[in-house]
Amino acid sequence: MLGHIGFSYIGLIFLLLLFIPNIIWTKCLPQGYSPQKENRFLLFLERAGEALTSCCALIFSDFNLNGFSIWSGWLLAAFAFMLMYELWWIRYFKGPRTLSDFYSSFLGIPVAGATLPVIAFFLLGIYGKVIWMLIATAILGVGHIGIHLEHKKELKNER
Repeated sequence: MLGHIGFSYIGLIFLLLLFIPNIIWTKCLPQGYSPQKENRFLLFLERAGEALTSCCALIFSDFNLNGFSIWSGWLLAAFAFMLMYELWWIRYFKGPRTLSDFYSSFLGIPVAGATLPVIAFFLLGIYGKVIWMLIATAILGVGHIGIHLEHKKELKNER
């Protein structure tokens, strides 16, 4: 449950799937987006969770393919959630890129841009049986999803 130290190419793939759309997003921000009103505690949890999750994804070799077993289903599920995340980004980039689009649901999953990758990395932690990844993604989830829910609530109140 503690994990084996070593490079994870699967973790690197997940991080690339996470970071590439976010880098593109910096050039395609939603109209009226402002991170200035974010709850400082949630922001702290989000940043800590991002750093911890990124480190865990790269330094535990437990995430690499290790033959097919019952645990492989967790990895397939994690990839499925990352695929949904990529599809959510495609929908965002093809749309008008409004704040509503940015905080939208996808296939019934609320604030999908925050929720889908957190679920994917949590499932990756289950697959690798690495408690540190589960803790890191829980911290990330509280901060990242919490911030997105607050922004969505503000958006709703402005209407």
